[in-house]
Amino acid sequence: MITTSTNLTASDPRPRSHYPGFVGGVILVVAGTLLLFFALMRPGQEDLRNMALFLSITALVTVVASLLAYKLGLLSRLPSLKWTLMGGYILSSILTFINVWMTARLMFLNQHDLTLATVLLVFAAAMAIVFGYFLASTLNDRINVLGTAATRIAAGDLTTRVEIAGNDEVADLARVFNSMAAQLQAADEKRRQAEQMRRNLVAWAGHDLRTPLASVRAIVEALADGVVEDPATEARYLDTAKRNIQDLSGLIDDLFDMAQLDAGGLALDMQPNTLSDLISDTLESFSSLAAQKGVHLDGAVAPGVDPVVCDARQIARVLANLVGNALRYTPAGGHVRVTAALATRAQGAPPILGKPKSMVVVTVEDTGEGIRPGDLPHVFSQFYRAEKSRSRATGGSGLGLAIAKGIVEAHGGQIRVESAPDLGSRFTFTLPRG
Repeated sequence: MITTSTNLTASDPRPRSHYPGFVGGVILVVAGTLLLFFALMRPGQEDLRNMALFLSITALVTVVASLLAYKLGLLSRLPSLKWTLMGGYILSSILTFINVWMTARLMFLNQHDLTLATVLLVFAAAMAIVFGYFLASTLNDRINVLGTAATRIAAGDLTTRVEIAGNDEVADLARVFNSMAAQLQAADEKRRQAEQMRRNLVAWAGHDLRTPLASVRAIVEALADGVVEDPATEARYLDTAKRNIQDLSGLIDDLFDMAQLDAGGLALDMQPNTLSDLISDTLESFSSLAAQKGVHLDGAVAPGVDPVVCDARQIARVLANLVGNALRYTPAGGHVRVTAALATRAQGAPPILGKPKSMVVVTVEDTGEGIRPGDLPHVFSQFYRAEKSRSRATGGSGLGLAIAKGIVEAHGGQIRVESAPDLGSRFTFTLPRG
């Protein structure tokens, strides 16, 4: 695998040199000082010229000293940001001391006043350095916290977060760091889920494929060896093999459809359809099974629902999955009901440009055994079955609800479930009407 990295260079917007701004600032300070001197003192031309010459010389010394420190990288060679900032404070204090001391020497007429001014300048410079050390240490500690957190992230502790204090650039960096850590944690969780799903796919698909394949193999060997001679028994064996092959075909189709949904490649034939007909056809197809189990199966569609723009074949598959599950877990004497109505705002009709979006809500409700609270969050997961035996005979392929969820979401709707043990289940999904 080829990896590439991008480094910021001098041609990039960042980092940029602040030295031109510094030189421009020095020029503005010199000009502003001369204007203030002229406005307050009303000096003669001689004094104004001397002041301009003095300020220009001291400003030039300041610029040259700063340029040398910048070009030679003296401050960047220090062991920590704290000492880099301290170096800047010390250099600024020295330059300020020189500028003010030279001015004082020209102004004061006796040695006593000059000495007093020198002592006060030393005191002021020392206080500035001490205060600068305090600020630099505080800033350095905040950056060290970020560095420690980054080290923990690099070591794999993706739950690491830093406390955000203030509104400056370091606080912004902390916010970005926390956001990055959260995204890394989410990505890692998705990777773990994908890895677990892959393992489940190998284990569960292998289990579901092995059982019918073993049955078909045994039947074919028995027929090939002439073990079965009775025509009725032979027909029964062939019928069993046919059902097993159909199960295998259905599982392979489910795997293919799930792969398409995961890849976002499910092609939908979106056309105006009559949802009433889709529900009626579904009820009709399951009426025989419902009668065999002694379960009452019915449905109702509210006025104003049709037409609905959807892929009729895929929505029919969603309905079949939900109704089939409801019948599977509803005992004799129970009731399975399918309804459709216009959705309210609370049922998933968000506003669009100030107007409510027209959606339909479809409900499949049963009076079956319900779903245990521990299983409820996983019912739409791939290959999940509530039965601990994970029997395909009782729990299907474990892909039906996952496929239903993918189909509904591909239509721009949502699906959810409400259930409690011994109180039945209610599966609800929404579909945009257009």
